[in-house]
Amino acid sequence: MSSTILRGNPSIEAFFDVVETETLALFEHLQFEFLTEFDVFAPTPEGRTREHHPPELFRGFLHCYYKDIYGIRPVTRELNNDHVWLGCGFNRPPSRDAVDRFLTDLEHVIEEVFERLVRQAARRGLLDSTFCIDSTDIRAMPTDSDASRNYDPTAEEYYYGYGCTVVSTGAKIPIAAEFTQSKQASQETAMRVTRDALAVKQPMWMLGDSAYDILDWHDHLLSTGVVPVAPYNPRNTDDPLDIEYRVEDRIETHSESVQLKQSILDETYNRRSQAERTLGACKDCGLGMLRARGRVHARAQVFLALCLRLVVAITNYERRDPPGSTTIRV
Repeated sequence: MSSTILRGNPSIEAFFDVVETETLALFEHLQFEFLTEFDVFAPTPEGRTREHHPPELFRGFLHCYYKDIYGIRPVTRELNNDHVWLGCGFNRPPSRDAVDRFLTDLEHVIEEVFERLVRQAARRGLLDSTFCIDSTDIRAMPTDSDASRNYDPTAEEYYYGYGCTVVSTGAKIPIAAEFTQSKQASQETAMRVTRDALAVKQPMWMLGDSAYDILDWHDHLLSTGVVPVAPYNPRNTDDPLDIEYRVEDRIETHSESVQLKQSILDETYNRRSQAERTLGACKDCGLGMLRARGRVHARAQVFLALCLRLVVAITNYERRDPPGSTTIRV
């Protein structure tokens, strides 16, 4: 349902004056009809269709996450607000069962939905030549029995929850991610998320902190033509090398023609703050404190937050030129 059609209803004219540049703007340039392609949203074998269509419900969840509203009951209450369900394209307010069922089904495909939105960002040219990889803590409620007590070496404190490893680029855009049991990503996770990111686009640089001083990670990136830049961690050996970045040794070992000045590596590595900015923006979209209980529900909230961040970035890109356009927060 377009804003033009809705404006024909005088009862909500005032509503548009207030929020035209907020939540509804998120739906102005993006289509979510691809959700209907997933088998999980198909009609039942008996031919029974859904009470509400997946695109409208997905818009509803994006709206709620944007407004820091989480949980089936709070989301249902918000979507029963006349202005909200009209703005999200519903024909009538969704029931609690409809909201619950949609989220349950969405959990099966949420990572694929995220990947579809990443491709939409890539088609708009929003991905630049520098990728950053980093992990963050995902705090959970004490009542979540699937979460665990983890140590965050950056904050030097313990926390209860999960973790998430994210590859980001451009204007705070997440392009690959994996939900993990703790903040500290394993080598397997680092490799998997890196491959997922390279499947979207091949950058020139891939930046990571000293946790990514991993030989296989470096060699894989170099073999694909990407320069990895991660600080050398001398604690990994009893005979440390006289280098600042692991790539210095890998290039010297495997190539006689390639040379990189340390000043260039230093300048490039300074861009790694992009990863922290992206994670901060994603936390503002719901990646921070989880309201869901259980690993499956928690993973869904994490990827919904990443989806919202992508939608915000795409919306801001599309609205950058028109006179009077307003940048969406986050």
